[in-house]
Amino acid sequence: MEIVLARHGETEWSRDLRHTGRTNIPLTDKGRRQAELLRDSLAGRSFDRVLSSPLDRAVETCRLAGLGERAELTDDLVEWDYGEYEGITTAQIREERPDWYLWRDGCPGGETSADVGRRVDRVIGGLEGLDGDVALFAHGHVLRVLAARWLRLGPESGALLKLDTGTLSALGWERETRVVTRWNAPVLAPE
Repeated sequence: MEIVLARHGETEWSRDLRHTGRTNIPLTDKGRRQAELLRDSLAGRSFDRVLSSPLDRAVETCRLAGLGERAELTDDLVEWDYGEYEGITTAQIREERPDWYLWRDGCPGGETSADVGRRVDRVIGGLEGLDGDVALFAHGHVLRVLAARWLRLGPESGALLKLDTGTLSALGWERETRVVTRWNAPVLAPE
């Protein structure tokens, strides 16, 4: 089994480095083009399951990638709840909390990495026993935590895995060991 991770295309807030958790921000024109490019990369692949965050940016990316009709929506793939830090940048947060670090400190009124880890553990658990491939459409931080948990690392280890918008990553196996088979791969337009 391979788990293909698709991060949604660009939004205005992701472009501006604003923490975008539960706010339903639409894709930009560039984000829609990124999502459409995913279609070619995923064409010809067979997926036993397709899961998506219910937030519009993930659902739209899944639809434009050609898998929207098959998508099962799950709240466990919703982005990190940034609480009081929703919509602002790390630089703005650090004006008041210079030593703030999302992966260690979490967000007041929101989630910690452990909270997100519990959600993605349920996603991983729901995939156990499948033989075929799975596609997940979601958000940067939640997918980073999911990859860390796939590798049996603490959720805070997701900090080590940069993930850009409109990219594909994959998790799988090398014999009996869970591995990352591809990470943060940009999908390029045909020349």
